[in-house]
Amino acid sequence: MDTRQIEYILKIAEENNITRAADKLFITQSALNQQLLKLEKELGTPLFHRSRTNWHLTEAGETYVKNAKEILQIKKDTYEIIHDLNGGRRGRLSVGFTSGRGAIMFTSAYSAFHQLYPNITITPREGGVRDLQELIAHGDLDIGFLTLTENDRTNDCYETIYTEEIFLAVPSIHPAAALLPPSKEQYATLDIRALRHEPFVVMDKRSTMRALVDRIFSDAGFQPHILFETGNNQTVLSMLQANFCCGILAYYYVKNIPQGITCFHLPDRPSWEFAASYKKGRYLSKAARGFIDLMKEQWAEN
Repeated sequence: MDTRQIEYILKIAEENNITRAADKLFITQSALNQQLLKLEKELGTPLFHRSRTNWHLTEAGETYVKNAKEILQIKKDTYEIIHDLNGGRRGRLSVGFTSGRGAIMFTSAYSAFHQLYPNITITPREGGVRDLQELIAHGDLDIGFLTLTENDRTNDCYETIYTEEIFLAVPSIHPAAALLPPSKEQYATLDIRALRHEPFVVMDKRSTMRALVDRIFSDAGFQPHILFETGNNQTVLSMLQANFCCGILAYYYVKNIPQGITCFHLPDRPSWEFAASYKKGRYLSKAARGFIDLMKEQWAEN
């Protein structure tokens, strides 16, 4: 099924510029323009409003792009169904992970996956939860492994791998660090209101963790003094180790916490989910199903 012309038009729409689109497609601008003009002649209407620096879709172009994406998705699903009928041992799989834990999780699953599906080519992606959700919604990512709360879910499909507790963390020189846990418990419990006058390092506003952290502070009835915002949990750990501030961390980072940091349960034990997500209504290949199952086997007890 030759869909090159469709892919050409979608690339122009994506880049809003025919020159950049031609560069990304590794063809000449002249050849790409000829394909566009040929299609517009066939349709009897222009698909783009043209300018030297910015092309944008006409109403007809919007309709074409919307349906063209569905055509490509049908093609992809069709090929994956046929590959599965032949044993599911060939094809491609794009997998997305959040930054921080993503690289470790991918490498731990990849070896086992490659043994089961040696002829499946995997394309890994790393990004924020919102970015990965957008790629899934647009059909540009087969599966994504995301950390989020119920409120962060989109209309696509989600499967929980595990539920993860959120912890309060302080530098070990902080007086609160002397609080001992009850017998047989690894962590003591500390009300975050005891730290209302302390500075905090928090994840930035685009992260799903930030929405959860903001809710924790709101439920505690105070606005924190935010010393630093970051998109990287390793920065949170570094600032805690440097005795600059307090922080809030998911258990993934707490279980192997570096020296100089003490962690506490919060009284209501807030949590979020580590989940697999994929586009609603699309075909989930055997390879994609296999990768999700491997992640459950390796991480469900964490």
